[in-house]
Amino acid sequence: MTQPLDGVRVLDLSSVVLGPFATQLLGDLGADIVKVEPPDGDILRHVAPMRNKAMGHIFLHHNRNKRSIVLDLKKPEGLAALQKLIKTADVLFYNVRPQAMKRLKLSYEEVAAINPQIIYVGAYGFSQRGPYAAQPAYDDLIQGMSAMPALFHEAGASSPRYAPLAIADRITGLAAVNAITTALFARSRTGKGQSVEVPMFETVTQMVLADHMGGFTFDPPEGPYGYARMLAPNRAPYKTSDGYMCVLIYNDKHWRSFFKLIGQEAMFDSDPRFSSHEARSRNIAEVYAFAAEHLKLRSNAEWEKLLREADIPSAPMKTVGDVLKDPHLEAVGFFRESDHPSEGRLREMTLASHWSGADEMPHRHAPRLGEHSAEILREAGYGEVDIQRLAAAGATKLA
Repeated sequence: MTQPLDGVRVLDLSSVVLGPFATQLLGDLGADIVKVEPPDGDILRHVAPMRNKAMGHIFLHHNRNKRSIVLDLKKPEGLAALQKLIKTADVLFYNVRPQAMKRLKLSYEEVAAINPQIIYVGAYGFSQRGPYAAQPAYDDLIQGMSAMPALFHEAGASSPRYAPLAIADRITGLAAVNAITTALFARSRTGKGQSVEVPMFETVTQMVLADHMGGFTFDPPEGPYGYARMLAPNRAPYKTSDGYMCVLIYNDKHWRSFFKLIGQEAMFDSDPRFSSHEARSRNIAEVYAFAAEHLKLRSNAEWEKLLREADIPSAPMKTVGDVLKDPHLEAVGFFRESDHPSEGRLREMTLASHWSGADEMPHRHAPRLGEHSAEILREAGYGEVDIQRLAAAGATKLA
């Protein structure tokens, strides 16, 4: 048995969250991820807290199962070294604007001339077919442009706000993994490489509008945009008498059971707002408000018992601290501790998926800057004298 992506080599020119998140998933599945970093390293290295310089906490969670090589691609020697690596690669992945790749002489045409079978994948802000093509993009900007902050406001927040995680980066990172593995599959059938574009704006907007196109799905419109259930002010953890509970009273069976719990069993059939899924969807703000009024009358412990017995979906609202101690995650081995050679004892998350046809997934610690520069250059055919010459010229950096 082997890992699913054994034998696949990815030249990872990406940085920050989107790209490193994607390539870590590929590395967890067995791909050889060669992380190509500039002399100052991936900017994510420098986000505190950290124990040692250039080894910030978020970097550690996005860069395991990778090897780090420093190459200054603005120097001819650094670019020449990357060109040698391109000959051995299956995938070249980047997340800067294509215009920057062209300035570096790393456009698809130039890369494919070196290795015609390469899968060349760019994940960046906007499709190159539209007027936003050259604009810069970060998670916050893409959230704003795809209407996420506005939807928070419409759903009852006091003002527009971003989701408190880099959700646009990670959504697009998952789309990039899908693109890379699909392109590899296509190449296995055709023998041909290709260039693939994974734009953030279009990827995230597709996910947002799949819920919130609403009445504008139809032409002419059949009502306003928006998914009313998602925008209902009371679609939030419900206040109980001593805390909060996450409860989803969703289908007819759930609602019949809930009315029974609150002693109003006949109301399901008698109140037209509740008697069918369509009716509830048309009156969802009132429906959620009704549930909120009743849930606040009992404690978390009471509701947990009653809702479980009634088979109504519910869960506690947890803090990050609670999640770190979650018994289910502990039972499935989601967290593990490891000893990093420079950072000491670390807590990290394992691969979420489980593969019956693979050995234990690989485990390589998040690399120090340039930790594998010499190793990777040797694989490309450089001798020790040449490696020292590259380092002296500032084209590489040795750990």
